Parts: sequence; structure tokens; C-alpha cells
Amino acid sequence: MEKNNPGKKYITFFLGFILLSSVLKAQFNQYDLKGGVSIKGLLPQTEFDDSRLRFSYLVKGFLRFEISPEFEAEASAGYGEIRGIGYLRNLYKTRIIPLEFRLILSPFNWSKTNPYGYAGLGALYYKVYDKPAAPSPSPVNDEGWGVNIPFGLGIEIKLSNSVLLDFSGGYNYTFIDDLNFYNNQASVNAASKANDGFFDFGIGITFVSGTGKSDPDMDGLTNDEESEVGTNPENPDSDADGLSDGDEVHKYKSNPLAVDTDNDGLSDYEEAINYKTKPFNADSDGDGLSDKQEIIEYNTDPLLIDSDGDKISDSDEILTYHTNPLKEDTDMDGLKDGREINQTLTNPLIADSDKDLLTDGEEVNNYGTDPLSPDTDGGGVDDKTEIVRGTNPRNPNDDQVLDISETLILEGITFASGSAEIESSSEETLTKVLNTLIAYPDLHIEIRGHTDSDGTLAKNMTLSQRRADAVREWLIGNGIDPSRITAVGYGPNFPIAPNITPEGKRKNRRIEFVPLNR
Repeated sequence: MEKNNPGKKYITFFLGFILLSSVLKAQFNQYDLKGGVSIKGLLPQTEFDDSRLRFSYLVKGFLRFEISPEFEAEASAGYGEIRGIGYLRNLYKTRIIPLEFRLILSPFNWSKTNPYGYAGLGALYYKVYDKPAAPSPSPVNDEGWGVNIPFGLGIEIKLSNSVLLDFSGGYNYTFIDDLNFYNNQASVNAASKANDGFFDFGIGITFVSGTGKSDPDMDGLTNDEESEVGTNPENPDSDADGLSDGDEVHKYKSNPLAVDTDNDGLSDYEEAINYKTKPFNADSDGDGLSDKQEIIEYNTDPLLIDSDGDKISDSDEILTYHTNPLKEDTDMDGLKDGREINQTLTNPLIADSDKDLLTDGEEVNNYGTDPLSPDTDGGGVDDKTEIVRGTNPRNPNDDQVLDISETLILEGITFASGSAEIESSSEETLTKVLNTLIAYPDLHIEIRGHTDSDGTLAKNMTLSQRRADAVREWLIGNGIDPSRITAVGYGPNFPIAPNITPEGKRKNRRIEFVPLNR
């Protein structure tokens, strides 16, 4: 009889399992203590033909301790019997008491089941009660202790956080050849000198304490944390919002029991993943608008207080000023809304706040005029008219101009008696003439001098010419091109009133403004 040894193949398979799974990480084993019992059926592996089975069993109690998330240590004690059929169909029966220490590897990160592999070292007490009739070729003991090496595979199935169902199977290699009261170590056949051993297959129940540190649903929260928060330890996303409970608690600070933590109308998932807003704050940027209003209603940026960068918050633009929060210059007048509201005090919804036909931007940036007043200098002429005609809209002195559609008598220009010297009282009227020539740069005029009939004709002709020339020179001296002004003295030849009364003579002593190209 040669004794085969399948234990070698079993060892090879077990070592392969450990090698393939050593890079994986388990979380099933996070606990304080495990304890339980198992019952196993045994299949002896001896020199005899043990294929004709007789009931063999092993009852074992064990305690397990966690070393790391992947490894456990187990201490166990058992009681059982090995029964088999010896030569001449005689039965043998051996009582065994194994005391073992095992190292258990749990490599897989699964939530409901926990495949594992184990290997260990132990002491095995045996006592043979029924002995086979066949004589042993070598000295044999019916009682004693030996070394036992158990190894195998198993799987834990979670019934609850504290109760597991355990299925396992393995091989027990012993350094004993006396379990069947037959020792063939003296045999000349080396292949038949293998020691006795046995296979075991069984079921057990395991009780677990201290599972608060475990994370069975692998959501990033331990059982203790889930109990404190109130989430479901068997559901990684208790509120079914698309975010794991762990991410909600630790990463996003949202409520794992509410789909929309801040009640802003956006789910926590939409805020955290799609929009990058704060799922715990209805107004992520603190601008007075909820994240949903900004995203759905106004298309503003929920992460920026001022979406268009005009120095006015989105909330103020929408609720207070009714400007466009996506457009920095709502009325397109050349001034940002913030500048209009806070600095120029103009209307950000109207391009021309004072309705002078100049935009607020033109007035502030180009001309320096007051965008809130159509006549900045208060001279009586609006800013647009002054700018078009070339006068200074910030100087009231150049506002008044003459009507260039007809000949005008320049009331207010006076001379000393019998003289061509212009008196200071004439300044206002002369300024109007000057303003008119500035306002109409293409205008050419004739300054006409007239006298009354007193004195000789020759004297009056000369005097009228000198007075017309005096006005011309004054205008030239104030910047008017000489080619634009002609001065002519007409003496007493064109009276406009009778020269028989002082009033009539006064009216005839005059200077006229005559447009030549209008």
C-alpha cells in the first residue's frame, strides 16, 4: 500500500491564493473581537483505504483578533474523532484534540462576504480507542502529542453586523503516523512513508463585537460614525443623491440624509459635482441670491459675488438697480454700472441721463461735462450744442451767440464821443460776436460802422470806418482769423431813424453784424 499525499497540492494552491491576493485591501475584518464554534466533517488521509467513509467529525471553538485590515490571528481548541477502515475491514477510531494558532488573510474589499485563506501551527493530542487488526510494521503508539499544520480556505457570509456564517475547508498535515495505529516509517518504500493527515470541511457561526470601526458598505464612514450621523451602515448613499455618505460628511459637509442639504433647489450631487457650489450653503458666494437662482434663473456665476466685474453684486444688480448682472455696462454708455451707481450717480439703465444728446460716457470720459446736467456751465446753452459749435461747455461766458441768419445791430458797443475807442461796457456784446465766430468757424462777416448826420460827411465816413476797424481788430486780437472779417464805414448814408431827435441820432450811431456766407 502506497500512501498518496494530496497535501502538497493543497499547499501549492494555498500559497498561490496568498500571492495573488496580497496586493488587495480588506475592510470586512474591522472589529474588536470574534468568537465562535464550528463543526467539521473529517476525511482521514492514512495508509489505509479511507475512501470508504465512516463518520469523522471535529467540533472547534475559536477566538479571532484583528492584526490589520487584512490579517487576523485565531486561537482555537477542538474535540473530535477520526474513524476509518483498516486492513481486513477492521474499524479504527481515534479521538483527537487539536490546539492551534492560525494566521488568516482576508484580502478582498467586499461588503457582504469575506473570502479568506489560513495557515497555522498547532499541537494535536490523539488517543486510539478502536485498533485495526493489521499489525504495524513499525513501533506505534496509541496515545500522544504531535505537531499539526492546518491550512485552507474559507468564506464568511454576513448575516448581520455581529453574526457571520463561516464555511471552510482545508487540510491538516501532521507529524504523526500513529493516528490509525499503523506506522509504516520502517517501510522500504519511500513513497509510503508519509505521515497521517486529514481533510476537514465544515460550517461555523461567528459572533463579532466592536464592529463600530468597520465600514461594511465602504462609504467612508465607520459603523460608529454612521450610528452617530443616523445613516444606513449597509447603504453607501443613504439619501440616494449620488454622493456617498462618507463624502457628504467628510468632503462636502452636506447632510447624508437629505438630497438637498441647503434647500436651495439643487441636489447635493449637482452642487458638489456639476456646479462646484457648497451643498451646505444655499448662497455659496454670499451675494444674496441662492445658487439655484443664479444657475437656473439668472445664469450668473454662483461662485462669484459680481459675475460681470462691474463692482456691483449680482443681487444688487438684479433686485435693486435692475441692471444686467452679466453685462458690466448695461446701457452701453461707456461707463460701468458700478461707476454710474457709486461715482457719477448717473442712471445705469439710460445712456444719456440728462438727455442732452451726449452719452454719460462721452460727458465723463471725453468732455468732462456733468452727465446729470444738460447745461454744465449754466450758460444757457446745452452741452451738446456747445460741443458741436466748438464752444466750451464748462465756460458760461461763451454760451451766448448771435443769430447769423440776418443782419444784426450790435447793441451795447459804445465809443467815446467823436472817438473810435471802444468803451469797456462793450465787452459783453463783443464777446457774443467772438462766440459766434468761434461757434461757426466757416462764417465770414462784415462789420459795418454807421454815424448820425452831425458833422461833415468826410468826417463821419472816416469815423465810421475807424469804429468798424476797431471792432475788427478786437476780434482779431481775440483769435479770429483776419480773413474772415471785413470792416466797412458807411458814415451817415444809411440811417435807420430820423436825425432830427437825440433818440433818432443815437439809433443811427451803430455797429452792424452782417453774415456774408449764410
